[in-house]
Amino acid sequence: MAPALLNPATQRFSTESPIVDVEVLPPAAMPATMIDHWRALQAADEELDSPFLSPDWVRAVDRAQGRFGRGMSVAVLRQGGRARGYLAARVGAGAAMEAGAPLCDYQAVVAEDGVRLDPRVLVRALGVGRLDFSHMLACQDAFAPWTHGRATSWIVELPDGYEAYAAGRREAGVAALKAMDKKRRKLERERGPIVFTAHSRSAADFEQLFAWKRSQLRATNQVDIFAPAWPMRLMRDLFLGGDEGFGGVLFTLRVGGVLAAAHFHLRGARTLHAWMIAHCAELERYSPGLLLFQDILRWMDDTPLRRLDLGKGDYRFKRELANARREVSHGFVGIPSPSAFVRGAAYGVRKAAETLPLGPMSALPGKAMRRLDIMRGLSLKA
Repeated sequence: MAPALLNPATQRFSTESPIVDVEVLPPAAMPATMIDHWRALQAADEELDSPFLSPDWVRAVDRAQGRFGRGMSVAVLRQGGRARGYLAARVGAGAAMEAGAPLCDYQAVVAEDGVRLDPRVLVRALGVGRLDFSHMLACQDAFAPWTHGRATSWIVELPDGYEAYAAGRREAGVAALKAMDKKRRKLERERGPIVFTAHSRSAADFEQLFAWKRSQLRATNQVDIFAPAWPMRLMRDLFLGGDEGFGGVLFTLRVGGVLAAAHFHLRGARTLHAWMIAHCAELERYSPGLLLFQDILRWMDDTPLRRLDLGKGDYRFKRELANARREVSHGFVGIPSPSAFVRGAAYGVRKAAETLPLGPMSALPGKAMRRLDIMRGLSLKA
């Protein structure tokens, strides 16, 4: 049984006759009433229930980037002088992108139902030629004309707890959890007692996780997203601070006294988002990272959290664990400008390559675009 699509018919906006004005504020200038309203909008719509879509996320990123984060902005959609919705963005020279890119896994306008929105109004208000998006919620139909592709984010829903979820996976013919139980017994038999820790405060384990992660990025020839100072500053701030409504949570799995796997996830009021994941290479055959996921799902029974969002990526473990999914899109909204022309040309080359029978070479323009976007997001230069 395929994972269910969350709210596939959701349509929050109309692009006809926009009736909103847009005010752009730095995150630090948002009053408490505006922050409370933003959170209330999230609480009222499960599709928007992601810590990446909260006001706390953009404020945390703004703090981590410090005085160099001058482009971090919040576009406030107003009608009749009243705030009706919000979009967080990083504004650079000629273009805007999601706040916290490339560490941000979701982007969306968080707004009241019935708000009419032409995304080009946002672009003009932000003072740029285009707004790039790579993780836009596909249910936001106002962005559909500007979309160049979609991907699936995989989700574990736990409304009735772990045991009910596990029974549902078995009924769907998925044997992944049973295989994990078998590996767990084998790991404990061969390597020693297994200890799971939630909300770990171990600074040593936190640092080990990111040492593993950076080694993994180098080994796979990916951009080291932790090379600039601000991403690790953000991670440490989230690790040391936060509360039940928003923050970073470190989970660890120790075997025979040795750290076997560590996860650092972002949490919201009801959703835990799988984020930074790594494990000890020497124990890879036991799949300690998956065993840690299983322990986290069990742990969630005793918390207000009812969703583990695994994010996008066509990985087998995500497909097997997930019992729900949502679609995200990538593309850009442009107005007549040099930056929009350049982006449109790049997508043209990408589309042409992807339609040609070039084998792996067909994917090269898309990979190059994603790599450049990662580097652009990491740089704090305007």
